[in-house]
Amino acid sequence: MEFSENIRQKGKSKKKVNKRLAQKLGSLKEGELDRLFHNAHEEVFEYTDCLTCGNCCKTTSPVFTYNDIERISKSLRLKPGKFIDTYLHLDDENDYVLNSAPCPFIDKENYCSIYSVRPKACSDYPHTDRRKQFQLLDLNLRNTEVCPAIFDMFEKIRKEI
Repeated sequence: MEFSENIRQKGKSKKKVNKRLAQKLGSLKEGELDRLFHNAHEEVFEYTDCLTCGNCCKTTSPVFTYNDIERISKSLRLKPGKFIDTYLHLDDENDYVLNSAPCPFIDKENYCSIYSVRPKACSDYPHTDRRKQFQLLDLNLRNTEVCPAIFDMFEKIRKEI
């Protein structure tokens, strides 16, 4: 079974359990929720190497802000309009996202050819070390089917509470 399919199946097998956990986490105080995610993030990224996975880049698209588009376009020596026409489209929420997956900038070894200028959404992924995790619970729940690190964080948090 392909890796991305494997994590998707793993996430789906725990979807109900993780949804209940997310609902329970949503009732916690903001500081406690942040602490749980930040501790799990630190612990999981002690043993997680994103280059062995790259599933986020292979299956989903980040949102591209105008600043991202300007920075990446400049790096690629393209006009922003040409970058948009070539790589992006507006989604249902009126955000710029990639035309297709996998990301056109990821190679076979999961290295990003625009890493130094990648979108902010990519550099911040998986967003589990940010403050105000209550704003990200739905996103984190969905990402248990994309990112093995987030899946593991949910497992660790479940054991802690």
